[in-house]
Amino acid sequence: MKPRDLRDILSAFNAGRMTSDDVIREIESSLYEDIGFAKVDHHRPIRTGYPEVIFGPGKTSEQVVGIVESMLDRSHPVLVTKTTFETFKCVQEVSGDAEFNELAGAIIIRSELETISRSGISVVSAGTADLNIAEEAAITAEVMGNEVVRINDVGVAGIHRLFDALPILRDSNVIIVVAGMEAAIASVLAGLVSMPIVAVPTSVGYGSNFEGLSALLGMLNSCAPGVATVNIDNGFGAGYLAAQINQGLTVKSE
Repeated sequence: MKPRDLRDILSAFNAGRMTSDDVIREIESSLYEDIGFAKVDHHRPIRTGYPEVIFGPGKTSEQVVGIVESMLDRSHPVLVTKTTFETFKCVQEVSGDAEFNELAGAIIIRSELETISRSGISVVSAGTADLNIAEEAAITAEVMGNEVVRINDVGVAGIHRLFDALPILRDSNVIIVVAGMEAAIASVLAGLVSMPIVAVPTSVGYGSNFEGLSALLGMLNSCAPGVATVNIDNGFGAGYLAAQINQGLTVKSE
């Protein structure tokens, strides 16, 4: 259920087209749907502004399809993260509009009702090996109604590449920085721009990287202020947070 759905229900009640019992049934059915292996949270757009997102790992293709069908019944946009092409083929059988982003490992079904497109988000990846997580962040922000600028392979080993991108980055409202190894680029960039940085440590690196722990600690211990760090390889969390920040800034400026 979206806020406009609730307004439609209340308008119908005020006009006499629905009884109070009808309203109660509609609202109760919109809270969540129990499909056995999952309770799909249809009320989330009312509470948080965006529907539930499906985390792919640990779910069978059949379970993902069941959740997708429940969401499509309510005209929700669909995003499945960290999933496989095999699962995508199963989803495609119930929705011909499904898209598969191979780089991010994500399934997207866009809602025809969503027309807002806000500029203001940039996604920076330190290296090519970070691109899958950077793309997950980018498509999350896009599905949530934002235009995203992608700037790839500008890590500190060739810092002049980052400097060349600064004019573009300084036009952003929020910047997502994705990096593995020591993840120094988050601190460097935060010292060069005035907008908030959402930092994403990745599990990219050699042995003492400890599967992303060195990048996580480097970003958490940034000496430059204005850096908010999400969990290792959590491109989705970064894209979601950046979209919320950008929405708040855009609404205030209108």
